[in-house]
Amino acid sequence: MSYSKELLSIFVTYILTQNFILSKFLGICPFLGVSKKLNTAVGMSAAVIFVMMISTAVTYPIFNLLTAMGLEYLETIVFILVIAALVQLVEIAMKKYIPSLYNALGIYLPLITTNCAVLGVVLLNIDTNGYSGDLANFGRAMVCSLGAGLGFMLAMVMFAGVRSRLEGADIPKFLKGLPITLIAASLTSLSFLGFAGLVENMFA
Repeated sequence: MSYSKELLSIFVTYILTQNFILSKFLGICPFLGVSKKLNTAVGMSAAVIFVMMISTAVTYPIFNLLTAMGLEYLETIVFILVIAALVQLVEIAMKKYIPSLYNALGIYLPLITTNCAVLGVVLLNIDTNGYSGDLANFGRAMVCSLGAGLGFMLAMVMFAGVRSRLEGADIPKFLKGLPITLIAASLTSLSFLGFAGLVENMFA
């Protein structure tokens, strides 16, 4: 498989069949908490995509430095600190330039710091794509992060649409609130299983 085709395969796979929310169940907190309205879902997703991409780019040289010093066991702590710093930058910029979205996201914006999807994509890149200093691997890692971020956005937008339909539905009293939300989330997750064969045949 050519390098460009491999990158396309990684990109499509992490949007559809390896979706971080619906397949790997990472980032469930913002998925359930910020998906009530489309604008907040898109705003949160855009912030997550930015943090994922920048985190991957920044942790690339940091991991190589830690490896050279024999301190790779500190990677998780260091990566969390890097992600926290990037989230602070996003929060400051959003508060200044998009205050309405900043207020709408509320507590969920700083929670990107502990969003396991962001940390997950960085650690996954080390395990699967490697941070060995090879630019080809770095390219794979960046495409993986972009695909994971867009997959996060796709799941958020889809679920925002589902929840907007639920608001006008006649739901039994005992299912209202969190129960029907979790049922809808599970059905949304199941819908992505149909993409598995499509992606496999596309890049076979």
